[in-house]
Amino acid sequence: MATPAKMAILDRVSSLAPASVLPDISPAEAPFLSLRRGERWRRKAATEWGNHLEGAATDIGKRVACKRRLDLRQGRPALRRASLDTSPSIDGGEEGCQAIERYLCSLVPISFALTLLPTSAFAHASDRGHVLLLPTGYYLIGGAFAVAVSFLVLALLPPDALERFWRRRLPLFTVGDNAGTAVSLISFAGFAILLVAGFIGSRDPLSNPLPLVIWTLLWAGLTLLQGGFGDLWSWLNPWYGPWRLLSRLTGRSDGVARPLPQSLGCWPAVILFFAFAWFELIDPAPDDPARLAFAAGLYWLVTFVAMLVFGYRQWGRSGEFLGIFFSMVARFAPVERSDAGRIRLCWPGAKLLAAEPLPASGIAFLLLALSSVSFDGLSKTFFWLGLFGINPLEFPGRTAVIGSGSLGLVLTFLLLAGVFLLAVFLGQRLAQGDQPFAKAAGLLVWSIVPIALAYHVAHYLTALLVDGQYAIAALSDPFAQGWNLFGTADMQVEAGIVAGAGSAWWLWNVQAGAIISGHVLAVLVAHGFAGRLHPQPARAALSQFPLTVLMIAYTIFGLWLLATPTVG
Repeated sequence: MATPAKMAILDRVSSLAPASVLPDISPAEAPFLSLRRGERWRRKAATEWGNHLEGAATDIGKRVACKRRLDLRQGRPALRRASLDTSPSIDGGEEGCQAIERYLCSLVPISFALTLLPTSAFAHASDRGHVLLLPTGYYLIGGAFAVAVSFLVLALLPPDALERFWRRRLPLFTVGDNAGTAVSLISFAGFAILLVAGFIGSRDPLSNPLPLVIWTLLWAGLTLLQGGFGDLWSWLNPWYGPWRLLSRLTGRSDGVARPLPQSLGCWPAVILFFAFAWFELIDPAPDDPARLAFAAGLYWLVTFVAMLVFGYRQWGRSGEFLGIFFSMVARFAPVERSDAGRIRLCWPGAKLLAAEPLPASGIAFLLLALSSVSFDGLSKTFFWLGLFGINPLEFPGRTAVIGSGSLGLVLTFLLLAGVFLLAVFLGQRLAQGDQPFAKAAGLLVWSIVPIALAYHVAHYLTALLVDGQYAIAALSDPFAQGWNLFGTADMQVEAGIVAGAGSAWWLWNVQAGAIISGHVLAVLVAHGFAGRLHPQPARAALSQFPLTVLMIAYTIFGLWLLATPTVG
C-alpha cells in the first residue's frame, strides 16, 4: 500500500512550499488531478507540475539575487530570512539565493515521485473537486460482496422473522398540528427575505444566503434530515401557511377546489423535477443569486396559484415536486407519526414496506431522483468528458456542455428506468408470479429510496460541510450591508475539514459506507416487498435475483463515481 507515502508527499508539498512560490491553480486545473492509471496521464502530470515549480524556482532565485545586489549597492543589509516557519533558515548573500533555489528545486523530484509510486485510484468526494488517494479496488469488491451476502442471508431467513423485525415500534410522545400554520408562515417570511437578498444582496454565491440556503441547507441538508427524522418539510414548506391564511379569509377549502384527472398522477411533478435537475446540473449559472431568485420566486408563485385552484393536498400530491420528493425520503426515516400524532421509533425503511404501489408517474419520479444525482457525479468525470472530446484539464465551462449535459441527463434516466423495469420483469418471470407487472414495479421501486438517499449523502457531504459554514456566515448579513445579526458574519470558514490525509480517510469511508449501506438496505426492503408479491419464500427469493444483480452493479458504479478523477 503506497497511499500513506503518497499522502505524506502531498502534505509535504502543501505545507512547506511558500504560497507566493506555488502557482495559483484551481482544482479543475491542478495537474495532479490528471494522475490516474496509464503512463500517459502520469507523464503529463509530472511535466506540468514540474514545469510550474521549475519556473517558480528560477523566477524567485533571480528576484532574490537582484534584490541582494541592489541592497549592497545602497548600503542596506542583505536579505536575512524568508517568511517561512517550516523551511530552513535562509541567510542573505549568495548562500541565501542558492538555498532558496535548492529548496524549490527539491520539490520537483517530489512531484515526479508522486507519479512513480503505485496508485490505486483518486477519489472524488463532491462536485467541489476534492481529491483523495484511496485503494478503491478493495472497496468495489467489498461493496459488491456485502450486497450479495445480504441477499443470500435474507433468502435463508424465515419470513416470519423478517415480519416481526419490521413491525417493531417504540412509542415516545405526542405532537399536535396546532403550530403547523405558524411554522409555515415563518418559513414563508424567511423565504421572502432570501428572495430579496437574491435580487439586491451580494453577487458572490458564497456571500449571498439565497444560493447557499437553497442548494446547501435545503437540497443537501434537509434531504438528510428528512431521511433521519421524518417529514419535516410538511411543517417547513412556505405554501401551507399562506394557503391556510388565504383560505380562511376567502372561505375557500379543498372541498371546492377543481379536481385533477386521476390519470394525471404526479406527471406534473416529474416534469417540474426534471426542470429543477436541469437547472441545477446543466444551466450555466444556477448559483447566480438574481437568476436563482427569479426561478425560485416563479416556482413558488406558480405552485401557490395551483394550490388555490386545485387544492393544497391535491396539487401537493400531483405537482409540488419538493413535497413529493421529501415525503418519499421521509418514509425511510426511523421516526414515524401516527394519525393521532404519536411519535414512534421504528427500523430505517420500515415505513416503506407499508407503502402502496406507485403508479407509472411515481415510478418515473423516484427513478429520476436517483438518475439525476447519479448523472451529477458522472457528468464531471474524465470518462464522460472524454466521450465528447473535452480535455478535462482545460474544462471550457458549463456553457460549452449544455447540449451533452441535457442529453446525458435524459439518457441516464432512460437507461436506469429500462434496466430497473427489465430486472422486475425478469424477476416476475423467474418466480412465475401471478401479480400484475405494474403492481410489482410500483412496489419494488420503493427500494430505490435508500439508494437515492445514500447517493445524496455521498455526493453532497463535502459541500454541506464547507458551504454550510458559508451559509451560517451569510445569514448574518443577507443584504451585504455590513450587518452581523447572529454574530456569525466574521466566522472563519474551516475548509480544511475536507482537506488532508486524515479527512480523506474518514470522508471516503463515510461516503463509501453510505453507498454500500444504502444498497444493502435496498435489498432488505425489496425482499420485504417480494414477500408480499410471492407468498412462497423460494419464489420470493428467486424473484429478487435480477434486482439484486442490478443493485450490485449500481454499488460498483457508485463507488467508481467516488473514485474516478473529476473536474471541479
